[in-house]
Amino acid sequence: MKRLSKFSIILACLLFVACGTEPKKTDEQSDKAINAEEENAEMESEPSRELLKKAKRFFTVLPEAEPFGSPITRLGKKLFYEKALSISGELSCNSCHFLDKYGVDNEPTSPGHDNRRGRRNSPTVYNAYFHISQFWDGRAADLKEQAMGPILDPVEMGMPDSVRAVESINELKEYLAFFEEAFPNHETPITYNNIAEAIGEFEKTLSTPAPFDDFLNGDLSALDQDQKDGLELFIKTGCTTCHMGGGLGGNMYQKFGLVKEPYWEYTGSEQQDKGRFDATGNEADKYFFKVPSLRNITKTAPYFHDGSIVDLGKAIDIMAETQLGKKLNEEEIQSIISFLESLTGKIPEHALQS
Repeated sequence: MKRLSKFSIILACLLFVACGTEPKKTDEQSDKAINAEEENAEMESEPSRELLKKAKRFFTVLPEAEPFGSPITRLGKKLFYEKALSISGELSCNSCHFLDKYGVDNEPTSPGHDNRRGRRNSPTVYNAYFHISQFWDGRAADLKEQAMGPILDPVEMGMPDSVRAVESINELKEYLAFFEEAFPNHETPITYNNIAEAIGEFEKTLSTPAPFDDFLNGDLSALDQDQKDGLELFIKTGCTTCHMGGGLGGNMYQKFGLVKEPYWEYTGSEQQDKGRFDATGNEADKYFFKVPSLRNITKTAPYFHDGSIVDLGKAIDIMAETQLGKKLNEEEIQSIISFLESLTGKIPEHALQS
């Protein structure tokens, strides 16, 4: 009787194990499952590939920046943070273009010498190295020329002239060796021209590659579906009329109020800035501004040349209406914002003050 009980128990266990074990898939069944998964993935990725093709008609990856580490770029970094270049000894380039805050101060206009403020918003210095020009009105041809301006501006850093700026640097004995290394063939290495050149060369290293660049390079998973939908809408809406290329801006001038004007009725701007006209005196340039880059745009509020709009959604709404004559609903605005988030890159370690 005991033997029978043991046998029954063993048999029951075997039957339980057998019933609980799934039949082993054949190689043919496994291959079919793998093929089905691949077909599904292929079908899911097809819209993304089409979107990528479309995006490449309007955008390019971020142009390669200059490498950091040469004597001139290291000197330029030191000068970028140098407060002795201001008459008060309290301001530097970084005072308006915080490199740890995506190159801006998040103020409508920046406080300068004697706490006076200019009339235009301080744009980011990140990814500016390939722009068509510098400043909102394009009055500087390149970064070197741009660097010469704020130091001598009475509202910004307040130096009375370039001679005083050079004297201020000469008074700091540590700089001589830096300039001699950066400009080895110059009999007098510390000059205002060389100060500006060094700062400009440093700024050429300031790039922030973003997930959108990975997408343009073929990584279809670099953007989530909301961002892809936003990209599709960005293109469909016509934002690419001005915001194109590697910077999604920075490569042309455009009238603010192209379709609906005057722009200040939409922005509530206190001043009626004539834009590029101030630099050229050409009537045709009235209310034209350099199209700003949209890279890191979610980090660089407030928006427009005068920092008149704090909310990115409101800025998009105004742009669609004044530039394209279109009215976007809230869902569409949020979708475009989702795409713009993919333009936020990583701040390079070498840019930060050590």
